[in-house]
Amino acid sequence: QVQLVESGGGLVQPGGSLRLSCAASGFTTSSGAMAWYRQAPGRERELVATIFLGGSTNYAESVKGRFTISRDNAKNMVHLQMNSLRPEDTAVYFCNTEPPWRTWGQGTQVTVSS
Repeated sequence: QVQLVESGGGLVQPGGSLRLSCAASGFTTSSGAMAWYRQAPGRERELVATIFLGGSTNYAESVKGRFTISRDNAKNMVHLQMNSLRPEDTAVYFCNTEPPWRTWGQGTQVTVSS
């Protein structure tokens, strides 16, 4: 059974950091591109960061230089290191393939507020 489980979210002050993790089961994350997405209240889900088969990465302009996507093939996991967080980064964060072929997980809430 294919499942994506995101974790690591929480409440953080502006300028703070969080590391999100995504545990996948039922498929191998190293077999294709994986990505992090986010959805803020009242907004469409958006692509935040992608890691491709060869390890190259791509980021939305709004997070470039602050977020880093990585994968742990041995553990079948994908991570998102988020630094210099801003209030506008507040959203529910999800991982999935890129394009998003798999059923969405529950996501993990990230709230950036003082």
